Amino acid sequence: MTDPAGRLGPDQVKLGVCCTLWWNDDFPAIDAGISFGQAVSEMALAGFQGCSIGHKYPADAAELKAALDLRGLEVSEPWTSTYFTISRMRRKTIDSFEQTLAHLQALGGTELVVAEFGASSHLLPVDVFANRPVFTDAQWDALTSGLDELGKIAQSAGMKLSYHHHMGTGVQTRADIDRLLASTDPATVHLLLDTGHLAFAGDDPLDLARAHADRIGHVHMKDVRPEVVDRVRHDGLSFQEAVELGAFTVPGDGAIDFRPILGVLADAEYRGWLVVEAEQDPKKAVPLEYAKKARAYLRDVLGW
Repeated sequence: MTDPAGRLGPDQVKLGVCCTLWWNDDFPAIDAGISFGQAVSEMALAGFQGCSIGHKYPADAAELKAALDLRGLEVSEPWTSTYFTISRMRRKTIDSFEQTLAHLQALGGTELVVAEFGASSHLLPVDVFANRPVFTDAQWDALTSGLDELGKIAQSAGMKLSYHHHMGTGVQTRADIDRLLASTDPATVHLLLDTGHLAFAGDDPLDLARAHADRIGHVHMKDVRPEVVDRVRHDGLSFQEAVELGAFTVPGDGAIDFRPILGVLADAEYRGWLVVEAEQDPKKAVPLEYAKKARAYLRDVLGW
């Protein structure tokens, strides 16, 4: 059974949205001047229950929580970059993660997202495909053992850790993800399924969902425009150029059929966040318009 309607209801999942519709945290120049207050108000207006944390958010947890509570929003996840594959960065990575965890506890959240950015090409003005890192066996061991440690820290605090595969990093493709999951503790290290990043990498998010449904702990629903992805690959463009050209969009506006993917999650009795994401230029793609478009699509697919 692949139809998720009625099987991923509000008692099973929460619907969130990433602030990357309103601005870009990796590339601050991609910004239309939208304030934090306007962004979170529009998230609530579009019908979402939660959101990720971005660089325009108040740093003080009490101030942030009050602003989100006012709009009926929760924190879907904060982000922590890891650098386990870089020499002598293990302790700093763990310290940074623990700071994020403490901040999340103050906000009442339970989901933590990490991605390994050691030697990543995604922030550089270079071909994102040709220059992404390929880890040595020693680097893989450092990464997976580090993730196991973070997973235990999260679990001991009553939280869940999910790993975010990402374009331009050493964990980009389906093969990379398979290796990471095979080498980490399934009880403490979960997978964040990002449909857009996997499709961009050239792999099938539906196949990944089927293969690893039991490991999926968090979901980013990002759509892609294949003609832009093809241009990025053919012309050797950077990740920033891909974002600016519109490689990503919201669910229902690109090439990915989310119905069977959500059906796989329903079959696996997934419980957690479904977070809409689209790294787009807000000067070209009006954030509230696209947030509402995504919510309407999910209402059609999920039935609520």
